[in-house]
Amino acid sequence: MSKVTPAVVRLLVREVYKNPRITFKAMRNCFSLTGGNTSSTVNHSGCGQDVSLPAQSHGERETGRTQSRTSFRLIRNHSVSSVLSPLFSLKNFGSVSILPASLPACISDTNCVPVWACRRAQLLPSGRKTNESVLRQTGAFVTSGMLAVAETAGATEGAWWKRYQRSHDDTTKWELLWSLILLFTFSLLVVWSYFWWEADNDYNEFNWFLYNHSGEWTDGTVPILATTAAGFTYVAFLMVLALCHVALGQQLNLHWLHKIGVTAALLTTVVGIISVSQTWGQEWDVIPISLQATGPFLHVGALAAATALSWIVAGQVARAEKTIFQVVVVLLYLSVLLGLYFLPLYITSPCIMDPSTLKPRPEVFGHQGAPVLAPENTLWSFQRALQMNVTGLEADVTISVDGVPFLMHDVTLRRTTDVEKVFPDRERNEASQFNWTDLQQLNAGQWFLKDDPFWTVNTMSLQEKNLTAKQSVCSLEQLLKLASYHNNTVVFRLRRPPPEHPCYTTWINDTLEAVQDSGVLQNLVMWTPDDERAQVKQLAPGFIQTSLVKRSPEYLHRSGISRLLLRYNQVSTSDIIDYSRNNISLTLYTVNEPWLYSVLWCSGVSSVSSEAPHILRKVPYPTWLLRPNEYCLMWVSSDLISFAVVIGIFILQKYRMSGMRSYNPEQIMLSAAVRTSSRDINVMKEKLIFSEVRNGGSAEELYEELSFDSYTNQSVRQ
Repeated sequence: MSKVTPAVVRLLVREVYKNPRITFKAMRNCFSLTGGNTSSTVNHSGCGQDVSLPAQSHGERETGRTQSRTSFRLIRNHSVSSVLSPLFSLKNFGSVSILPASLPACISDTNCVPVWACRRAQLLPSGRKTNESVLRQTGAFVTSGMLAVAETAGATEGAWWKRYQRSHDDTTKWELLWSLILLFTFSLLVVWSYFWWEADNDYNEFNWFLYNHSGEWTDGTVPILATTAAGFTYVAFLMVLALCHVALGQQLNLHWLHKIGVTAALLTTVVGIISVSQTWGQEWDVIPISLQATGPFLHVGALAAATALSWIVAGQVARAEKTIFQVVVVLLYLSVLLGLYFLPLYITSPCIMDPSTLKPRPEVFGHQGAPVLAPENTLWSFQRALQMNVTGLEADVTISVDGVPFLMHDVTLRRTTDVEKVFPDRERNEASQFNWTDLQQLNAGQWFLKDDPFWTVNTMSLQEKNLTAKQSVCSLEQLLKLASYHNNTVVFRLRRPPPEHPCYTTWINDTLEAVQDSGVLQNLVMWTPDDERAQVKQLAPGFIQTSLVKRSPEYLHRSGISRLLLRYNQVSTSDIIDYSRNNISLTLYTVNEPWLYSVLWCSGVSSVSSEAPHILRKVPYPTWLLRPNEYCLMWVSSDLISFAVVIGIFILQKYRMSGMRSYNPEQIMLSAAVRTSSRDINVMKEKLIFSEVRNGGSAEELYEELSFDSYTNQSVRQ
């Protein structure tokens, strides 16, 4: 039998120092071992325990040499004099079998100080410079002259240990930067996704903007929503994985494919934000407006998420060794938490009010009739709106070349008529350049069945489809007669024809003549053009004078204007209250979603214009309404519950961490592979013994726990 003592280890260190590429033969000679049944002994009185080295046959030595072909390389460093590789963590060393019982022999020597034995040093690439912190992560022993790093030649074992080692290394600065990029991308996608979620009210407006730029009608929201949903899901999944890695104390190491994916998501989102800002910048106002409806509930959700995050934060603080790191993490987390606790002080919503002060339900105008259910600005569309119990009708009016006002939203006829079929050489001409006779030849309903702009054609009956297919261009007089019959208010935007138009100077008189010929009551007409308003007042004093421009109440009173028709983002809650106090009625467009209708209702708006009156018809009461004291109770209760849960989690995590043994990744991996009998499993067991002995545990007890036979050096198969 052979005995290995720290003296032998120091001898080996000197040999390796002299020969950086020491071979197995030299290692075997260092131990003075011979083949066959002979053995030699190296005595050392300073070591408190002998090590038994069973002799092996020549065939066994060759087999062990083949299975454990290992080389040693010398890595010098200025901060640490030298380190001996975890020699005793190898089951087979050349032709020598070293038992785990040899571990206490080395540890008992003060010249051989154990450091973290939780990672193998053989993963350091050749020639890499290292420092003391890196050496401590390699599971080596700090001695007095050099660092010998064992490197296994087996490809399978090396790949496995590389994954194992990398999973527990500290996150590099480069990977930390990518983690911050991932967090920024996720935050940006949250805002981008929320924007498109709330912009659902104005999808038709967005498509119309695209049509004006491209000349072709398409639903541009579909690809945007699809890419946004895919990007958000992907990045959110990566964020969840990152949080799991942080919770387990593992390295954040983003794969290069995911780095490409995150970069693509980030660039796509940035390009989308820039594009929307340039073409549809006014829509960004939907975010603060929607927060009036969602703010209180988003606050509760954010508070719940921050509270759940305390489990990870508390775990990091409990595991951290540096006090400064603990203080910084706790302060950052508490800052976020306190900010969420007091955030309701800055949340304002008109729906937080006493229900007794709620004003009557706002009236609903049919914007271009009911364009979701029928072709816009057609008689059938306005009839569908009247079926939804609207109190008013809104339309866009253009003057024909022969002085007939007719309904048309676009400058040209291409989108809403079959002009390219009837007048192919004039399809790009402005609508005002056609006479009324030509306009009556156009079909204004088939495009709706073909394009299905609101995905509603499949819900239409056969009779409704037939009526839709037969629609023609509608005149202002026809609309006024319909409104007069149902005693409904009519508001229209009158577009002045171009200077070369025959009616450029007479457009007001032509429109007034059409109104008078319809027989509609003057108090049912909301007059919007500012041109020649004084003359109109004299000719039709009963008209409801309406402005399309936001002005002060004083100016409106001086001008005799009693009503405003504005986009919903042009006024705030305080503006609505101010106009209401000065007896100025507000009609806001375009309001299609219940949440927006509810917010404007609570704000005190008198009427809204909608493309979807069939949806608003189903909103008899605001979607939610809270008394101030009820909201205060919800706020305080949420904060107190969150605070109590956070304190409890921090205490629990501290208790859990203080009661745990030192962190041993080998124990975790062994738990997942207890039925595997392999060299790697034995290596992990031996390294776990290092850590146990270092912490004052008993190696023999650990052998028993791991079902390890210290005489055969084999794991007992379960």
